[in-house]
Amino acid sequence: MIRGLAAMADRNFRWFFLARAITLVTGSMSSVALAFAVLEIDNEPTSLSFVLAAFTLCNIVFVLFGGVVADRLPRALVIQVCYVVDILSIGAIAYLLFSGTASVPALVVLAGVNGASTAFVMPAMQGLIPQLTTPEHLQQANAMLSFVRSAVTIGGPVIAGLLVSTVGPAWAMVVQLCGWAAAIPILALVKLPPPSGTGEFSLFADLRIGWKEFWSRSWLWTIVLAFMIMNAIHAGAWGVVGPYIAKNDDRLGITGWGGVVAAEGAGVLLMTLILMRYPLRRPLRLGMIGMSAFAIPLTILGVHPAVVLLGIAAFIAGAGAEVFSTGWNLAMMENIPGDKLSRVSSYDMLGSFVVMPVGTLVYGWLITHADPVTVLVTSGVLYAVVALAALTVPSVWRMGRPEGAILR
Repeated sequence: MIRGLAAMADRNFRWFFLARAITLVTGSMSSVALAFAVLEIDNEPTSLSFVLAAFTLCNIVFVLFGGVVADRLPRALVIQVCYVVDILSIGAIAYLLFSGTASVPALVVLAGVNGASTAFVMPAMQGLIPQLTTPEHLQQANAMLSFVRSAVTIGGPVIAGLLVSTVGPAWAMVVQLCGWAAAIPILALVKLPPPSGTGEFSLFADLRIGWKEFWSRSWLWTIVLAFMIMNAIHAGAWGVVGPYIAKNDDRLGITGWGGVVAAEGAGVLLMTLILMRYPLRRPLRLGMIGMSAFAIPLTILGVHPAVVLLGIAAFIAGAGAEVFSTGWNLAMMENIPGDKLSRVSSYDMLGSFVVMPVGTLVYGWLITHADPVTVLVTSGVLYAVVALAALTVPSVWRMGRPEGAILR
């Protein structure tokens, strides 16, 4: 923790960290709340898959434009504006739930608005973080952010499960609204030089520059291609089938599912502490090995979805996922020019997310037409094979760190 706090020496990072921590704390319950809000209206996995697909589809449609905007405009301002949009969209969902007028089509539309807003936030944050700290503190800065994210993930889903089962999912969304409202003025305290992008704005010219940077790096597009498949499996098998099994299998239950998601966050939390101390010298090699561990909870979810066993597996998968998350952020931030980072990140996000709506829809259909055990075990095997296959590409296996980037 002491080594991790080295990144807090910069004033701008401190303010950004505070704003991000608030939104992570208050927003940690939203995914659980939204999933069970949909299932409360219509207890069909296909309905949940429609809502999740709408969020992801709108994210995909707008993410490239979000990358261009984040490279052209002050990134903190982009995030603030998007938080206002999020307050309006999630606030509308909460209102509909409180008033008893919520419907699946309405949630599909509002989830789409929230997904479009997120398409601007993600590239802006990816490009902003390297501006807030020094190169030797970049791993610690990413680990500090992951530490907060994982810490709140432990408690957030559990609290969300309790709220959903007692007073309903709308209250979890109200908490999230308060977080966004608090983060907006805090982000105004982040003071950075104006963006370096010059010349007349041209969407297609800016996108071509971003694409050239993206395609010139084999390690980059290899990982993105792998995550096209892996994220589709994750979104469908974990995001749709998981809550459905939790609601309809007494061995797991809604509260139990919240505990499993919290265990995954605990694995991330432990790994962030480790990564604050020990540098990742081969970020992509170790990251993809870590990602392959997610095959374990996927398989157990199908074979024997007991809370304790599934929670242990999710803990291991969470630790592995954090190795990849930090390693990937380092690879991107250390190897992509800062003035093009948001655009390149948007191509990464587009490729990684583009098949996720298909995954949610396919798994929503599969779980009602095929044996869940076969579906989930097959998904786990495929997930591991794809993750490990990426290591056969030399640039992925050999990726190291730049000179002077490792904190001594």
